[in-house]
Amino acid sequence: MSRSFLASFILLSVCLSSLSYAQEKAKRLEGLSLGEVTREVLQNNPMIKAARAKWESARQKIPQAAAWEDPKLSVSSLIGRFVDISRNGFMDQTVSIEQMIPISGKNRSKERIAAAEALASFEDFRRQQLDIVAKTKASYFRLTNLYVLLDLNEQEEVALSQTLDASKAKFEVGTQSQADFLTADVERQKIIEARRDLEQKLSDEQTALKVLMNQDPFSPLGRPSSPETPDRDLSEEHLRSLMLTNRPEVRAAQALVIAASGKVELAKREWIPDPAISFGAEHYNGGSQAVSEVNGGVSITLPWFNGRKYRAGEREAQSDLLAAQGTLDGTHAEALGVLRNQLKKLGTLQHHIELYRNRLLPSARQTVSANQADYETNKATLIQVLTAQNSLRELETMYNQDVTDYRIAIAELESLIGAELDRSNAKRNSSH
Repeated sequence: MSRSFLASFILLSVCLSSLSYAQEKAKRLEGLSLGEVTREVLQNNPMIKAARAKWESARQKIPQAAAWEDPKLSVSSLIGRFVDISRNGFMDQTVSIEQMIPISGKNRSKERIAAAEALASFEDFRRQQLDIVAKTKASYFRLTNLYVLLDLNEQEEVALSQTLDASKAKFEVGTQSQADFLTADVERQKIIEARRDLEQKLSDEQTALKVLMNQDPFSPLGRPSSPETPDRDLSEEHLRSLMLTNRPEVRAAQALVIAASGKVELAKREWIPDPAISFGAEHYNGGSQAVSEVNGGVSITLPWFNGRKYRAGEREAQSDLLAAQGTLDGTHAEALGVLRNQLKKLGTLQHHIELYRNRLLPSARQTVSANQADYETNKATLIQVLTAQNSLRELETMYNQDVTDYRIAIAELESLIGAELDRSNAKRNSSH
């Protein structure tokens, strides 16, 4: 009875495990949203993790820079004496402790420099995030386009199969030549062969996306959902403001200007000596007390006798500040130039999309329908039908490619700017 129960339990566990795996696989194959992909990339991409670790490392330099110098403990003891003197003539053991007091504020200046450099490192981390997210979105949009092209390919094969059936029927009754029938069959084979190429590209893009998500390249990947087209403000004034406020390169350059200013401040503070305060206890072997004497002292460095060194340090810091400000100005100009080029690219793609959507595709579809109707009544030749279908196929391919390129260009623009352009997301973020 126990063996039967154990066997039943094992069988039930295996079935539940299989069912769970099947459900998980089906869920993955159901659909793949862009938000889901982006979240997984941000959590698991190795390059993003490495960039985050570098930023965390830079953050740990801030408390180190702000800390006081370590206190010094000194202990000395008599080893041997080779003169005949009183037992209390010299001290025999000494213990002292010394601490430098940073009254000059150099440690605070170093802390500000370290904080600014950590901020620049954080912007490097953001740049890595933005670039990989843009690459992920581009891969996602290309994958979506390939699925659309595969769907169109199947529809075209069905349409050509119908044309082929009509051509075969006409050939059998002698109203059409065998050459026309063979021509239609060749076109159908071309479409079938084109599907193989699309499937190969689909596989390559799936692999690229899974690598970005840090998944097993052989694992299943769902079909991307049709991306939404959110409302975006692409006005030049709005984008210029976003670019100069959020672009990581601009923010990193600003942080380096702050760091350079801190170095100028530190160079000026180098003229101020930080006193070192010490306390000591001494013991004489001839004394009955544990501590025979207690003393204290203060010591400082004398930087004024090495003025050439410190004046050179100030000039070095001033030159670094000028260089950082020049880099910031150049980063501003470069950012606006990149923005202008990207907006021009988006405008061109938008023009192409509207032309295909509003004029070329409706006209091409009407031409195909008219030629197919005329072909059925022997008013048009098979070549005219195939030519119209080929033209429509090319236009649909170019239209979908332009739509994909437009979506990728928007993702690139968000990466360049360093902020999302979806107005609904912007409103949600501002409400928080």
